[in-house]
Amino acid sequence: MERIKPSIVAMLVSCVLSVIVTTASEAMVFPGEDWQQVKPEAQGLDSAKLEQAISYLENNSGSDGVKELVIIRNGCMIWNGPNIDKMHGVWSLTKSFTSTVLGLLIDDDKATLDTLAKDYVPSMASSYYEVTLRHFTTMTSGYYAVGDKTTGSYKHGPSPTPFEPAARPLFQPPGSRYAYWDSAMNQFANVLTRIADEPIESLLKRRIADPIGMNAAKWNWGDFGEVDGIVVNGGSGNGNKHMFISARELARFGHLFLNRGRWKDKQLISAAWVEAATKAHVPASMPLEDLSGADGRGTYGYNWWANGIKADGKRKWPGAPVGTYAASGYNNNDMFVIGEWNMVIVRLGLDQRDFPITDAIYDRFLEKVGGAITR
Repeated sequence: MERIKPSIVAMLVSCVLSVIVTTASEAMVFPGEDWQQVKPEAQGLDSAKLEQAISYLENNSGSDGVKELVIIRNGCMIWNGPNIDKMHGVWSLTKSFTSTVLGLLIDDDKATLDTLAKDYVPSMASSYYEVTLRHFTTMTSGYYAVGDKTTGSYKHGPSPTPFEPAARPLFQPPGSRYAYWDSAMNQFANVLTRIADEPIESLLKRRIADPIGMNAAKWNWGDFGEVDGIVVNGGSGNGNKHMFISARELARFGHLFLNRGRWKDKQLISAAWVEAATKAHVPASMPLEDLSGADGRGTYGYNWWANGIKADGKRKWPGAPVGTYAASGYNNNDMFVIGEWNMVIVRLGLDQRDFPITDAIYDRFLEKVGGAITR
């Protein structure tokens, strides 16, 4: 009798039976209308040790604890909190959606990383004529908008008029310094909108969200209204112009990236883009702009955070696999994609003022999750 190939078995077995498959990659599945929910042991984790990891995170979080926590392995939901369908803004986690639109436009040969922003937004031609899409997505553009003055503790690009370039850049030339800057990301979204010739939410919905089954009632992308005839979605996540989404739906986006842009038998965004976007592109040795809201040197990719070596010589999450990367936003909104473990972890909330979850806390949590893996 002819032996059935492991790849065929992987297409037929359910998550519950995946234990018979010899490797984790062979057991990868994709959710249908909903995620398949199984016990951790069915996907090679010790329940007791996983609960210890989750308890650690809960004890080191604010009031939302692990209510919006989702853990996916091999495409199966092995743990979830009670509020994973709660929909709210995720602040700067929005940025990873913005750069995904760039990836789609590059796939379509409508843009490259070296496309000049001024070619689509002429107001940038005077003081920002060298700024490229690469500069925007790595936070090295030096873009400064009218109204970008510090507002209380908010220093990194709070302008309510992000599409009005200030005459004087934050720094010059572009690519010479790192500055995590919100108005730059909003202008980036504006440029992408001109290239796409449609709202970037519409492009994302058609090309990504609908094909991966994201519930349209559980996500939407805030916007600035029409700008020069087209609705411009917030590229940064500030000013209430962020992505609004639930943890359950966000996990689908993470699962797409875990599978390098493939969903079932369709490549929705190129694997080359996923690999490039989720690796660090900002040198650890690059100077940091004093007003920058976060230090991404050595760890910042194309609007994703990689597990690289920081400017202080230390790895961002030493207890996690080197290939780990994350999309992150204010209020403890974070999604980790861990290829070495075939895992996606989403933790959303609205509780940073109660208790900010630091890299050190997430590192210890991830280390504990790794300790729960038995195969």
